[in-house]
Amino acid sequence: MKRTTVKPAVVTVLIADDDPIVRQAVRSVLDVSGGFRVAGEAEDGKMAAELVKETDPDILLLDLLMPNLPGLEALRAITTAGSEVRTILLCSAISAKQVLEALQLGARGVILKKRVAELVPALEAVMRGQYWIESQSVSNVVQIVQQLAAANTQPPQPQNRFGLTARETEIISFITQGCMNRDIANSLSITEETVKRHLTNIFNKVGMSNRLELALFAIEHGLVRK
Repeated sequence: MKRTTVKPAVVTVLIADDDPIVRQAVRSVLDVSGGFRVAGEAEDGKMAAELVKETDPDILLLDLLMPNLPGLEALRAITTAGSEVRTILLCSAISAKQVLEALQLGARGVILKKRVAELVPALEAVMRGQYWIESQSVSNVVQIVQQLAAANTQPPQPQNRFGLTARETEIISFITQGCMNRDIANSLSITEETVKRHLTNIFNKVGMSNRLELALFAIEHGLVRK
């Protein structure tokens, strides 16, 4: 059964970091705050993936750089296995490209280790179904996409390498702006059914399955013209 976004009485957290000092610092913050229980600790990516299966935590705090299996690869394995754990990356530094990849893999947030004081509000935001990026909760992930698009320095690439038509490229642009089908239809003077058909064709061409994936894909591959 899929989890709801209702906050449980006690939130279980799995801490995955190869530095025992970091793990202890995180555990201390959670112990003091109350409302959280540490389900376990992992010192590498492979162990993190295994403990997610064993303990089924509500939240996984995952270090980006770990031995055996790097953070993003561990996240990929966890997502592929079908886990519904809400993952927040815990890292010293992270690039916009890595944030994009993490979101594509299902991550719900990013916390820098130097801002561990943000840990509790970040966990609470994610348990409410929001995202936590750059020290703030975000209810609409499109805001994140737009911020990352503005920071993306990759030059625009030819859209036709994916077989996209001019109209499909136009619709992708609207999607990255957070527009709904009705808004797109009104702007282009077409019906919502036509927009849906275009989206179906776009999803098939680029191998994506939803609007978030499509927006992230467009930014990563330079399909967004600023």
